[in-house]
Amino acid sequence: MKVKGEFAYASDLWHEDMLWGATLRSPHPHARVTGIHIAEALAVPGVYAVLTHADVPGVNRYGLEHPDQPVLAEAVVRYQGEPVALVAADHPETARRALARVTVDYEVLEPVTDAEAAVAGTAAALHPGGNVVRHVPVLAGDQYAEAEVVVSGTYEVGMQDQAFLGPESGLAVPAEDGGVDLYVATQWLHVDQRQIVAALGLPEDKVRLTLGGVGGAFGGREDLSIQVHACLLALHTGKPVKMVYNREESFFGHVHRHPARMYYEHGARRDGTLVYVRAKIYLDGGAYASSTPAVVANAATLGVGPYEVPNVRVECWGAYTNNPPCGAMRGFGAVQAAFGYESQMDRLAEACGLDPVEIRLRNAMREGSTMPTGQIVDSAAPVATLLRGVADLPLPSSPGGLDLRRLPGGVSNTTHGEGVVRGVGYAVGIKNICFSEGFDDYSTARVRLRLVGGEPAATVYTAACEVGQGLITVLQQIVRTELGIERVTVEPADTSTGNAGSTSASRQTYVTGGAVRAAALAVRSALFADVASRSGTQRSELSLSGGKILSTMDGVVGELADVLGDRDYDETVEWRHRPTETLDPETGRGNAHVQYGFAAHRAVVDVDVELGLVKVVALDCAQDVGRAMNPQAVAGQIHGGSAQGLGLALMEEIQIEGGVIRNPSFTDYLIPTVLDMPPMNVEVLELADPHAPYGLRGVGEPPTISSTPAIVAAIRQATGKALTRVPVRPEHIAGI
Repeated sequence: MKVKGEFAYASDLWHEDMLWGATLRSPHPHARVTGIHIAEALAVPGVYAVLTHADVPGVNRYGLEHPDQPVLAEAVVRYQGEPVALVAADHPETARRALARVTVDYEVLEPVTDAEAAVAGTAAALHPGGNVVRHVPVLAGDQYAEAEVVVSGTYEVGMQDQAFLGPESGLAVPAEDGGVDLYVATQWLHVDQRQIVAALGLPEDKVRLTLGGVGGAFGGREDLSIQVHACLLALHTGKPVKMVYNREESFFGHVHRHPARMYYEHGARRDGTLVYVRAKIYLDGGAYASSTPAVVANAATLGVGPYEVPNVRVECWGAYTNNPPCGAMRGFGAVQAAFGYESQMDRLAEACGLDPVEIRLRNAMREGSTMPTGQIVDSAAPVATLLRGVADLPLPSSPGGLDLRRLPGGVSNTTHGEGVVRGVGYAVGIKNICFSEGFDDYSTARVRLRLVGGEPAATVYTAACEVGQGLITVLQQIVRTELGIERVTVEPADTSTGNAGSTSASRQTYVTGGAVRAAALAVRSALFADVASRSGTQRSELSLSGGKILSTMDGVVGELADVLGDRDYDETVEWRHRPTETLDPETGRGNAHVQYGFAAHRAVVDVDVELGLVKVVALDCAQDVGRAMNPQAVAGQIHGGSAQGLGLALMEEIQIEGGVIRNPSFTDYLIPTVLDMPPMNVEVLELADPHAPYGLRGVGEPPTISSTPAIVAAIRQATGKALTRVPVRPEHIAGI
């Protein structure tokens, strides 16, 4: 349906007699609100409501982990774009005109914009507890270890946007029972519901959510955007209210990837064997906490990379600033750390006189290795295999003749090959899969088997959000596999089914796939119990295939359709993976993670060293996926994740000056297109994880982690420049 243009996204939602909602946002990154005047806006014909914080009936706070963010600003605004007032009108243009007539009195304050200064306490405190959202140390071995070869560096990562193409959108419909039904593009229906009911002051059963069509997510839809606002307006006016952000508002309306400043020191023996890693990582969480605590834990626990290091001291801080709020984005803390530790591994290779691949091979983690947290990696960790896999691939040929499309600058005709130098770079990354640190990470699934039109059919009910990753197809595959039938329908996700957790952390195939498999097995078990009691066949002998019930002893026992008759087999299962532990707050020790995923990239680039232009010629990847549940979807995830890594390496950055976003548009915020992405050779390893359903391993995030440092390493080789910041800009290369 998406390919044919027939898919209904949340922005396509429509209801008779609906109103349009709009949001007034602060133009200042930090200011006191001394007055809000709405009378002129209410006087605009067609306006049904103008709401402020005084109209929030419940708690005027929300947040994924800490409820520290106002639904509508009260005494202070802490970032540019913070919502201050809402309007509902009979036309979107009327709503915008009314917003222009809302007057807000601000006393502008000096913004806090540097995360390291915020942590140090040299900046004003933005929240009652200060500016440190979380500090996580990870300590292992001898904290005073010395080494023969020492390299150090300071690295920075800019603020990246998820850049999903479908803007924030939803439709809230007031119900006769005094509640509200919300249709919304999101990543986690139940956590949205939890925050909405608190703000509305309603019981949980009065706020019902259904997933609208989602046009991409990548972490940017984990936090609330229009959810509470649309519901407030609908309940206040008694009419359905639709809200859709335009592209500029979308940049203000969701969280972004945390910018980072990282100080790394690596010590090694002369043969390149790592002795210690010491790092200080500062993550800019922006105005509110969002998922910063978990991002900090990831950056700290994965901060040395997929390497065996006996002595570790990694400290990571997440800071409050007056920059835009930051939270979940694909890679979730591991992306920032990987740019630091992989840049260091290249420096160390040069200092030891080793090839960049060789130094990684000498230190590569393997199954049975110990993480700096003390956790044993108890499934495949094929770091060396992945590196060799990409290193052994044939290199692309140099351009023959004059084909501008194959040169930096392309058809803009900036070069005919003079000043163009080729470079090759490598990187490998590690990512935790599923939620960590003792979080009760589970999914609920219901599977119903019955006859529909005389044909056996299964229906799957789950609140797991399909955001474009192909989850619905995988769930259908699982049920077809376990029940031996073709006709499987996945019902739209809503809160009438139990919690399925977030579509993030590369977890849904693992956790909701595990829940659907368990529910299908429960259905099969109940069915086999009935068949065995009727036929005298042992349950252990029975199987399902092609709509038939088979026995290992007697062959075909019967047709599934005949056995089903008018009976439904209906099972609901709440499924959990193995437990994790919270990190020790003093040492960072603990079995914090469920599973680890690994990927390696080799990048080949051509660089015009005079103009600073880069053409990525090849971006090859090897990744262990445990089991490729859907090989085509796996390849798509690897391509997509690599594209986002390329974007961070070369072009994607929200430019912020004094807390103000300078480029909130796809004109000025650049993302890779098909013309920027090179051909990719993808090698997929399937080394089953014995602890996971079907042996699978989360796929979506690892390729984003290793692609960025591989591209930057290739540019370094071509230019000889240190390049300690991403995205790499032309002036960093050409010194303009």
